[in-house]
Amino acid sequence: MKKDNPTYDKACKFAIRIVKAYQYLCNEKKEYTLSKQMLRSGTSIGANIAEANGAISNAEFSNKISIEYKECLETEYWLSLLKDTDYLDEKIFKSMHEDADEIGKILFAILKKTRINKK
Repeated sequence: MKKDNPTYDKACKFAIRIVKAYQYLCNEKKEYTLSKQMLRSGTSIGANIAEANGAISNAEFSNKISIEYKECLETEYWLSLLKDTDYLDEKIFKSMHEDADEIGKILFAILKKTRINKK
């Protein structure tokens, strides 16, 4: 993990939680469809942050941040659906959703700043 980028670190730690939740859902709950969607969106957040760090223009950086933010929202959706279908208990859901929400708020603030600076 990169020590100079707290958002990247949070996204990596969140991705690890997502992978472990996916393993739990597959092994213990025998749920494969919804959890695969959660895995895809939840792990792509950090991957897109890594790509944004390598952006060669402000527009490319802003675009990657936008994608990351949307992936956060999608991950929150899958977490909610897994909770509402009794695959995730309330405690696990709340903890993971709070992490996703925190990352989403950071990304939205960055996105807002990059879009304002563009004007």
